[in-house]
Amino acid sequence: MNISLRPFALADQEFLFQLYAETRRQEVAAWGWNHEQQDAFLRMQFNAQQRWYEMAYEGAEHQIIECETGPIGRIMVMRGDSFILLVDIALLAEYRGRGIGSSLLGGLLDQGDRGRVPVRLRVLKTNPARRLYERLGFVPAGEDEMYLHMDRLPKELNAGGL
Repeated sequence: MNISLRPFALADQEFLFQLYAETRRQEVAAWGWNHEQQDAFLRMQFNAQQRWYEMAYEGAEHQIIECETGPIGRIMVMRGDSFILLVDIALLAEYRGRGIGSSLLGGLLDQGDRGRVPVRLRVLKTNPARRLYERLGFVPAGEDEMYLHMDRLPKELNAGGL
């Protein structure tokens, strides 16, 4: 499968909503709401997330993940002088488990190694992607009520040589 990245464009907003809704649909469906109520709630949450990302991560690199058939996900990365922060990565369900996310994360980890900076992320404690992050060498660096904060040190600073 040929995967590529391109810059986010305003025309991608509806795709990003569909992607966001897909990642949260099962959780929201458990509340017993009808489809219209779920969509209204998810749209409100998506809009809030987008505004937060724009304010908190101004200057982040926001890219759309594509394959031959069109957009399949997104990745947002904030680069600082002393770190790389994975703000968000999401793939449509049918593209998960195919090594796409691992490959993209591997590229970020290589950048961190070359720049001698840690790669950081936050993951919901209940998110199954946490296992992938752990396999890639991320370790807990803190937590809050909902999220686990994880870091992956550059290879030369990582005592385990991961």
